[in-house]
Amino acid sequence: MKNDTNKQWLVNAQPVGRQLEDADFKLQEVPLTAPGEDEVLVKTLYLGFDPAQKGWMENISNYVDPLNVGDIMRGSGVGQIVESNSPKFKEGDLVSGMLCWQEFATLNAAAVNKVPEGLPPTASLGVLGATGMTAYFGLLDIGKPRAGDTLVVSGAAGATGSVVGQIGKIAGCQVIGIAGGTDKCKWLVDELGFDAAIDYKNENIPDRLKELCPGGIDVFYDNVGGSILNDCLSHLAMKARVVICGGISRHETGRMPAGPENYFNVVFKRATIEGFIVLDYMSQFPAAGQRIGKWIAEGKIKYKEDVQEGFENTPRTLMRLFEGKNFGKQLLKIADPV
Repeated sequence: MKNDTNKQWLVNAQPVGRQLEDADFKLQEVPLTAPGEDEVLVKTLYLGFDPAQKGWMENISNYVDPLNVGDIMRGSGVGQIVESNSPKFKEGDLVSGMLCWQEFATLNAAAVNKVPEGLPPTASLGVLGATGMTAYFGLLDIGKPRAGDTLVVSGAAGATGSVVGQIGKIAGCQVIGIAGGTDKCKWLVDELGFDAAIDYKNENIPDRLKELCPGGIDVFYDNVGGSILNDCLSHLAMKARVVICGGISRHETGRMPAGPENYFNVVFKRATIEGFIVLDYMSQFPAAGQRIGKWIAEGKIKYKEDVQEGFENTPRTLMRLFEGKNFGKQLLKIADPV
């Protein structure tokens, strides 16, 4: 190894009740840690970003260990093995795992997996990673779509929402996406095959829902929360299923939004609201990955990546998620493979 140091981004503050700031992160340089027995040294090539990372920093997450001030910022990544003390991997292998925000990661070999062949390595951070699994299990297991259902997806142009809508089309649903901006809405309809899209920045959501969903919403897959969730609850069909995946709207004000005023329509429509954590389905990831990969090969699922560059831009890349700047799965390129 020519490099004998490792740059890392640390958590420098807990952004509770506010948006992320540059000062929430601290860059440090430390000596490189050589791999021990059954460990590997991984050079980070790409990092992936998800809204949940802010929740980890806030110490409010109760499904993974929280992050404390001084910890290396947690995050998924794709990297290349540069040194291996494990029979499972050899130098040059491309792997994915929780590499965290650092140029090099020294990890137990069990903490990483070889990236699937046939698609770009970055697919392991999005459509074939936790993002795709979240879309797959949230819709199919919780939403239970049936042919002829009307499916509405909020955050539809995001990495998760865009896959949800396409799986909905495969299941025979009429799919309506809610996204911000003309370009994103056009992409959903023209490229991904959504039946319609609502531009929440320029259109009245309740009026458009009345127009597009005259029989009500059978399945609502929510990535946003807040007022959009409230609007969709007022348009539920009988026996509707509401899937709660994310609530990125709370980051706009830095606090939890008020409870939805239209929640009692769940009673009137005999609907269900159910949340889920994708980690509960980890044992089923391989089978789901094969199925999604087949759909990609058949042209039934397309995906988009928003790739920024430069390790120094890591904090700003996470902030893009909460500023609505990303178009597709948010990634950051750190280095090229050897």
